[in-house]
Amino acid sequence: APMANLNENQAFRAKLDELDVRYDAVTRELNDPAVATYGVRIVKLAKEQAGLKRVVEPYREYRRLRAQIEEAEAILADVQGDADLRELAYAELPELKQRADGIMDALIDDLIVGDDAAVDSIIVEVRAGTGGDEAALFAGNLFEMYTRYANAHGFKLEVLDMSPADLGGYKEVIFSIKGAGVYTHFGYEGGGHRVQRVPVTEAQGRIHTSAATVAVLPEIDETEIDIDWEKDVIEHVSRAGGPGGQNVNKVSSAIRLEHLPTGITVSMRDEKSQHKNRAKARRIMLTRLFDAQQQTVNTQRDSARKSMIGSGDRSQRIRTYNFPQNRLTDHRINLDLYCLDRIMQGDLEQLIEGLQTYDKEQRLKNL
Repeated sequence: APMANLNENQAFRAKLDELDVRYDAVTRELNDPAVATYGVRIVKLAKEQAGLKRVVEPYREYRRLRAQIEEAEAILADVQGDADLRELAYAELPELKQRADGIMDALIDDLIVGDDAAVDSIIVEVRAGTGGDEAALFAGNLFEMYTRYANAHGFKLEVLDMSPADLGGYKEVIFSIKGAGVYTHFGYEGGGHRVQRVPVTEAQGRIHTSAATVAVLPEIDETEIDIDWEKDVIEHVSRAGGPGGQNVNKVSSAIRLEHLPTGITVSMRDEKSQHKNRAKARRIMLTRLFDAQQQTVNTQRDSARKSMIGSGDRSQRIRTYNFPQNRLTDHRINLDLYCLDRIMQGDLEQLIEGLQTYDKEQRLKNL
């Protein structure tokens, strides 16, 4: 088991013991007739109990297995003991250990990545950085790479807004991806992506360096954030410029939303319909507001406790894509992969697994 070496992690066991005690306390309170009259309190406790049960039940099974393992090991250690008993203990020990390790691995996964695994919709924003036309082409390549990975894993991708560049690619593309556990796949993409290659436009064959930035934000619904669309948000309506024939300039369909308390703005001109643009702009606005709040919370928290996923500095360079060497380097885990051609086709498994493992180890250290 990959995480088996962490099974004896003392801090983690202590945390589980704490939850175990809390589970009993919540159960006692739920069964108290005096509490039964407080509807709101009951709902809150029942919800907490259900959440704890998911962790506490397997943990109790784990402890039962550990006790059996210790008993079997004691029998084996007793050289004068009964031969049949020792043979039995020897035979069942590997299976007991395997079951215990499996439960602990699942608990580590649940407690450490549980919150991220619960996110089933994200909004991704890819922007061309320095490097002009070449940066826009690279932003287009990244979008294509994510699209292919999403399709291969059965995630549903929807483009919310895009501004194409003159020579191909995009100055900016914003899209949502939906699916179970989607954030644990794409959460590590936020940051600066640097590309080194000979641009199509370069006659001399010189290698250029350009960049794109990616932001990955968990999508939330309106109940999770306090926003007053009437008071706090100003809506500007204008005609959408750019290509699109007759309709584009006649109808006022482009929308710009401005959130006064934070100054966050969202512009949307992708759809012909003002109504659709408004709905999309609001989705992006909610997500950016929530993200801004989380960033503040993260900054206030002890920096060691910041988990790696989605919390890194957006301007930090996380990856280099070197085309002449067919190499991708992820600077956070010092990983070099010499299969850039496959990665650009959406084959990101090896990379994402490396990041997930590293992330888990960091979080365990910071429990």
